[in-house]
This record gives sequence, C-alpha cells and structure tokens, in this order.
Amino acid sequence: MLNMSFLVLLITGGLYPTTTPPHDGQDIQRQIKQRIESVEGTFAVAFRDLNDPKNAFFLNENESFHAASTMKTPVMIEVFKQAGQGSFALSDSILVKNEFKSIVDGSTYRMNIDRDGGDRLYEYLGKKVTIRDLVFDMITVSGNLATNILIDLVDAEKVTQTMRGLGAMDIQVLRGVEDMKAFERGLNNTTTAYDLLRIYEAIARSEIVSENACQEMITILEEQQFRSRLPAKLPGDVRVAHKGGSISGVEHDAGLIFLPDGKAYVLVVLSKDLKNDDEGVNAIAGISKIIYEHMQSK
Repeated sequence: MLNMSFLVLLITGGLYPTTTPPHDGQDIQRQIKQRIESVEGTFAVAFRDLNDPKNAFFLNENESFHAASTMKTPVMIEVFKQAGQGSFALSDSILVKNEFKSIVDGSTYRMNIDRDGGDRLYEYLGKKVTIRDLVFDMITVSGNLATNILIDLVDAEKVTQTMRGLGAMDIQVLRGVEDMKAFERGLNNTTTAYDLLRIYEAIARSEIVSENACQEMITILEEQQFRSRLPAKLPGDVRVAHKGGSISGVEHDAGLIFLPDGKAYVLVVLSKDLKNDDEGVNAIAGISKIIYEHMQSK
C-alpha cells in the first residue's frame, strides 16, 4: 500500500524539482538551460502569464540572491502604500541630504556620487524635492541617494512587512545602499525570483493601494533607462516595466512585459557567482527573448 505521507507529497508536488514547465515547458526548459549552460554562475527564473496562470515556468525560484537594486521596487511600493494611507503626499517635498546611519552601530556614512546612477540629485543637496521625483529617480536611473532618503522616510522594516502581506515571504529589505559596515557583516538585502514575481504580479493586478497607484508605478517602471537585460532583444513595440540590479558577480532584472496584442506576463531572471558580468547580462536578454517567443506562439 502507498504510504500516506508519500501520497501527499506526490499530490502536492513535493517530490518534484523546482523547475515547473508550462504547457510546452519541456521546450522552454531545454532552451533556457541551453542558453545558460555556457555561463559560469547560478541563475533563477520565474515566469507567469498574467492571463493564463498555468502558463508558467520556474527554475531555482526559491533560492536566495543578493537583491542589488531590485529592492528599489519594494521601496517604491511602500512609498505608494504610505501615501495612500495619508502619511504624506507624493507631491510633498523633503530635504535632500547625504548622511545616513549604518544599521550595525548607528555610525554615519555618505553616498559616493561616482557610484550613483542618480548623480543629478546631488545638485539638490540642502534643497527640497518632491517624494514623487525621488521615486522616479530611484527607479529610472537607479538613484542610490534617492533610495536612501526614501528608506529613511518609510522605514526598511515596514517595506519587508508589506512584502509579506503581498505573499513575498522570503525577500528581505534590511537597509539602504552603501552601508559598508552592514555589507561586511553579511547584512544584505536579499530576494528570490518567486518573491519578485509575486510583487510585480500584485502591481499588475492592482492589488496595492489602488488601480491608479499601480498604474503610476507601472508608468515609472516603463521609464527605466537601463535596458540591456529584459528589453534588449524584444521588439520596440513591446512595453517593459522593470527594475534591474547589479553588483560584482550579480546581474538581475524583473518586471512586467506587455505585448501589442494585449498579452502580458511577469518575468524575473536573477544571477549570482558570475565570472563574467557581461555574459550574465546577455543571458538575461536571451532568456527574455525565449519567453517572448513562447508567448508569441500562444
């Protein structure tokens, strides 16, 4: 007789690997594995068709990765959430400062303009800009200074709590950017591909604050200036609302892809332990093209 606990595992999928094919998933799995097999590093992929949730593919989706700048999307979500609760308005202005406290010991540190894509914001030090402008800078040019100002505003712990409420159970937003004392102690922001898929899905389905708030977040994500990953090999008429991230040995991108025929999907590709970052970037672009072609065949 079949052991009951074994039967439960079999029914729930507990004995199967984390790779979950869509309708013709064996071909998707083969193509993606072929695309990344020549790249030294570890990859995770999470894909879901927003119109047909059964059309999905997962690879290492629950493995933890350094979040790099992908954590800026959760920060944006928390800003919109607190604005929706009336804590402040996105049109409110706040002071641009460059002094932050380490989560290790409370000591102060500053951002380095040479390592910040949002370098234009440094011209406004000591002046005020709107919260909406800070969010735009944080997402579209991956502004680190803007990110830390916003984290001070909304609190990193609350960002993580909100992610839990959205069903993202592993992502951790512990701190701002460039907190080197925390980095040296391994206190880093982390994520999984599944959790990023879940939060982008929540935006697409207007599950955060309101439909208008989610639409504004999508509009901001569509203005992303770094387009060498998910959008790189897609046609120009495909809309991509996304946020990537990178540090040495790490290349990520995650977002919503809207096709001209009305189809839409979420795609997250994470990587770590890369020996060649450019190869990681190209692999993400290649995986994005594979998923796009799969959606075109539907």
